[in-house]
Amino acid sequence: MSSVDSTGAEKPRHKASRAPRTPMSERPAKERARDFGEVGMGYTQEEAIAEANRCLQCRNATCIEGCPVNIDIKSFIGHIIDGEWSQGVAVLKERNALPAVCGRVCPQEEQCEIACVLSKKGEPVAIGRLERYLGDYDLACEIDHRCVPEVADPSGRRCAVVGSGPAGLACAGELARLGHAVTIFESLHAPGGVLTYGIPEFRLPMQIVETEIEMLTQMGVEIITDTVVGATVTLEELRTTEGFDAVFIGNGAGLPVFMGIPGENLNGVYSANEFLTRVNLMGAYDFPKADTPVWRGRKVAVVGGGNVAMDAARTALRLGAEEVFLAYRRTQDEMPARREEVHHAQQEGVEFKMLCSPVEIVGSDGFVTGFTATRMELGEPDASGRRAPVCVMDSEFTIECDTVIMAVGTRANPLLSNAAPDLELTSRGYIVADETGATNLEGIYAGGDIVTGAATVILAMGAGKRAAQAMDGWLKDLS
Repeated sequence: MSSVDSTGAEKPRHKASRAPRTPMSERPAKERARDFGEVGMGYTQEEAIAEANRCLQCRNATCIEGCPVNIDIKSFIGHIIDGEWSQGVAVLKERNALPAVCGRVCPQEEQCEIACVLSKKGEPVAIGRLERYLGDYDLACEIDHRCVPEVADPSGRRCAVVGSGPAGLACAGELARLGHAVTIFESLHAPGGVLTYGIPEFRLPMQIVETEIEMLTQMGVEIITDTVVGATVTLEELRTTEGFDAVFIGNGAGLPVFMGIPGENLNGVYSANEFLTRVNLMGAYDFPKADTPVWRGRKVAVVGGGNVAMDAARTALRLGAEEVFLAYRRTQDEMPARREEVHHAQQEGVEFKMLCSPVEIVGSDGFVTGFTATRMELGEPDASGRRAPVCVMDSEFTIECDTVIMAVGTRANPLLSNAAPDLELTSRGYIVADETGATNLEGIYAGGDIVTGAATVILAMGAGKRAAQAMDGWLKDLS
C-alpha cells in the first residue's frame, strides 16, 4: 500500500509479513468459567500491527465482497499498518456503526475471512480481531473525541424504527446520517435487542453495547423504551397519530420454539431466550441484589447445537452448575455454532452428548428430574445440506438432570403483525419484504430476522442499512 506522509513524501509500499496468524490472548478456562468476565482479551497495539502486516493489501480485495455490509477492509487494515487508528475507525464506521460489537460476535470465518486470499493456502488475516481492536480504540476515547459520522442537514422527515436490535440500530444510524429525524421504539427497558438480552456478558459486555448505542444518540437518534409496537401503539398509529413519514420494522424473531414433547411445562424447563434474558438483561446472576431470580440448576441439560445453545450452557456453568451437558441430534461436525464457541464451551467443561434427541422430559412433584432421549444416526443430506438425523429404533435411555434449557430455534412474534392485518406475511409468520426492505404497505419497510428468520448480527445490519437507503429514496419522492 502506497501512501503519503505529513510532509507530502510517498511512503514505501507495504510488504506483507509471512508470519503466522497472531493469536489473541484468552483468560484461563477454569478461571473464566466461574464469572462473567470477557473471555478474549483483544489485541495489544503491537499484536494488531503484527496481524495487520500479514495483509497483502490486494489490488482486488475479495474480503470486501465477503462482508455483508461491504466494509472497506483493505483500507481500515492499511490504516492500522500505518498506525492511523482514527482514520481506520472512520473507514469502519462508513459502513458499520457497531465495530466493537461486530468484531466480537460476527462469524468472520464464514464471511470476510473465508474470502481472504491467504485462506487458500493457510490462515486468513484475523479481520474480526482487527475490527474489534479499532472499535475498542474508539470506545476508549472520550465521547467528544470518538468517531461520530457526519449528519446531513435536516430533511424535515420523521422516521420510526421498531426494535433496537442490529437491524434497527443500523437503519436508524443510516437514516440519521441522511438527515432524517429518527425515533426507535424498543419493547424492553434497555436498548440493544438481541445484543443486550441474548448474548452473554462474557462474549459481548453490555457496556460495549451501551457505548456503541450512545454514538447514535450523539447523531440525534431518539430511543424510547418500554413501548411495544402492536400493543402500546400500532403501525397505523405511528403513521397517523404520531405523524411518522416512514416506518422500519426490525423487531427480530425472538419468540422461542419448543419441541412439543411431554414434560415441557415442568418447573426447571426454560427456553434459552427466557434463560439468557433473565441473566443478561435482568441481572438474575446477581440475585437477590437484582429482583429477577433464575433457577440455578445443579445438573443442567441444554438441547440444541447453535450459538444460543453454547451461550446457555456456558452461562449455566457460570451460575454454579456442577455439571452441564449439551444434547444434540447430529454430530459435532454438523453443529451450526461457531467453532470458536464450541471450543470455548469444551474448554470450560461443557459435556457434549451427540446423536441423541429428547422425546420426553420427566419429573417428580412438578419439577424436572431428567429426560428420556433416543439415539440418532445420520441419514441422507437434508435441504440444508447436512445429513438428516434418523431415530435408532428401541434405543431410548434416560439422563438425570434438574434443569432443561431448550435452544432449538425461534420464530416471529405475532404481536405486531396481529395488529397490522394488512401486512403481508409468509406461511411461517415472517414479514414479506423485497430486496430493499419494502413491504406491501406504502412507507413500511422491514429487515433482519423478522424477514429472514434467525441469522447473524451483520446480516441484520446489512438489511437495516439497505432499507434506510430505500426509505431515503422513497421520502425524497414524497417531496
